[in-house]
Amino acid sequence: MTKYDWLLFFHVTGAFLFIGGVVVAWVLGIGAARRERPSEIALLMRLTAPAVAAIGIGMALTLGFGIWLVVDIDFYKITDGWILAALVMWALSGALGGQGGKRDKATRLYAEQLAAEGDTPSAELQARVRDPVALGLNLASSLLGFAILAVMIWKPGAGP
Repeated sequence: MTKYDWLLFFHVTGAFLFIGGVVVAWVLGIGAARRERPSEIALLMRLTAPAVAAIGIGMALTLGFGIWLVVDIDFYKITDGWILAALVMWALSGALGGQGGKRDKATRLYAEQLAAEGDTPSAELQARVRDPVALGLNLASSLLGFAILAVMIWKPGAGP
């Protein structure tokens, strides 16, 4: 395998980790929103930790190896519109996901507290699990991730 093949392999692996982590986090988040007992909600939200780690590792791999690919080959330039668009979306996705994740972490900690105090259902916890701000931030972050994937596949404006 050539250096290019290795760089592309790790770049694509990062993309799979990122998108896979996003999907797993959503599945667990939806599962948590469908539960009433704080212990169940806390468990499902704790289980998102490996998915969040995969997202972070995936974001680092895609950025690092993606930039390395552009620098290492002469065909594309970092100033190509589709690459700049992907970089902007990457930064926005990370920032929005980080903010949504902070809200989700606070909800998880509250669920753990309620679980330790008797594990009785709570209307406030239900509202937090379904927080429209956190959902909006996470949804926007996820959609940007899928948009990046589309830009990387189709490379709009790139040469033949």
